[in-house]
Amino acid sequence: MRQPQSITFFIDRCLCSKVIISALKGAGLTIEVHHDHFDHNAQDVAWLPEVGKRDWVVLTKDSRIINNCLERIAVASAQVKLLVFASQNITGEDMVEIFLKAIGPMQRFVHKHPAPFIAKIYGDGKVSMWKDDQTLTEELKRFL
Repeated sequence: MRQPQSITFFIDRCLCSKVIISALKGAGLTIEVHHDHFDHNAQDVAWLPEVGKRDWVVLTKDSRIINNCLERIAVASAQVKLLVFASQNITGEDMVEIFLKAIGPMQRFVHKHPAPFIAKIYGDGKVSMWKDDQTLTEELKRFL
């Protein structure tokens, strides 16, 4: 039986706290951290294509990425798989707790759904689709 491809999670700058990074590494996840690859002030539309080329899965709490048309277009054109916290008003400790509950659901979700997509992570660890590959591709076509 073929093993699923391993997942590398890219930690967006808004999640770059030592607590979150340590917890995710401690849970055995393969992660790459924004500040190890990009300037702190790099625009999302600048780093999303590189993350897409590397086939990394973005973890963020930045709702601007999902609410800004140009950033959604960047997600679509770069074939990015993006997971965003559904709630924006949570502490770092709460995020760690949610991430630890969501590890299995995130991994299954990433393996099940083709890029690009934007999905939301909820407080109970549930992951659900917000914009799938067809929806984002249609949005990209309308933009072009």
